[in-house]
Amino acid sequence: MKWEKKWIFGAMIALFLFVLPWIYDSRSTLILITQIFIFAVFAMSYDLLLGYTGIISFGHAMFFGIGAYSTGIGLMRNGETWTALLYALGITVILCLLLSHVVGMLSLRLKSHYYAMLTLAFTGLLQVGAEKWRSLTKGNDGFTFHIPEFLMDRKIFYLFSLLFMIIIFLFLYQLISSPFGKVLQAIRENERRALSLGYQVVHYKVWANVIAGVIAGLSGMVYALSLRFINTSVFAVDITLDVLLMTIIGGVGTLLGPIIGAALIETAHEMLTELADVHWLFERWIILFGLIYILVVLFFPKGIVGTWNEWMKKERWKKWNRLGL
Repeated sequence: MKWEKKWIFGAMIALFLFVLPWIYDSRSTLILITQIFIFAVFAMSYDLLLGYTGIISFGHAMFFGIGAYSTGIGLMRNGETWTALLYALGITVILCLLLSHVVGMLSLRLKSHYYAMLTLAFTGLLQVGAEKWRSLTKGNDGFTFHIPEFLMDRKIFYLFSLLFMIIIFLFLYQLISSPFGKVLQAIRENERRALSLGYQVVHYKVWANVIAGVIAGLSGMVYALSLRFINTSVFAVDITLDVLLMTIIGGVGTLLGPIIGAALIETAHEMLTELADVHWLFERWIILFGLIYILVVLFFPKGIVGTWNEWMKKERWKKWNRLGL
């Protein structure tokens, strides 16, 4: 019954988000919420590594950037057609799959910090490559491109992004609820014990990395489609740090947490940037953003969703004690 209520509540929220563009059609609001959907998917892919497998990455943006550049270059060279978009989708999946598998096989046999450092190095190499290969990427200046006409309508693109987030959420929910997902969580809790039980730990880690990398690449694709512009900033460390904060603030190891974290981070970015035009104090909005992060960590040490779940467990335990159960 408890899970039925959660699914009904989730369906009601999804229904509200579907009708929102026809209730409140502010262009800036639709753009902000669309960005939240995109980064929620990116954060969920990171949470599969950090929250469910116990793998820390400092370069998850490399997959995000690959998806963005594959989309931009594909549509710029082949025209704004669905065929070109599908071609970009295929390239994104193949590149992210291959790179995540190679990086995983090179580093996941060792301690987790080797993986973190290697992903950071690969992301730096990709960013430098994008800066130097100007004939293809236009360097730091970046380039604009056209997207299929159907997606140019902001309401349609909003619904497209919402559907994208829901599909990825349901897929990851089924994944972590499956035997494969249970093994990942066992690896997170005690890798040696999982290994002693006969599980091929490296095999599971690599596959988790591949799935997370491909999903991050898909979120990069949708991000590029939303901006219709791409430059080397998609490989910046800031992108990975943002998604790390989204996961930690929302709640590590909870698929709902990254969505809430993405909503808070993106909204805070937008509000503090606007306030910078109002008062000089807010021109240093990154410092204020850091203070917000510190406060959230102090009052919600397990993230918003994790702390809420812990509080609910304590309340149920108190209720059972009062009933003498």
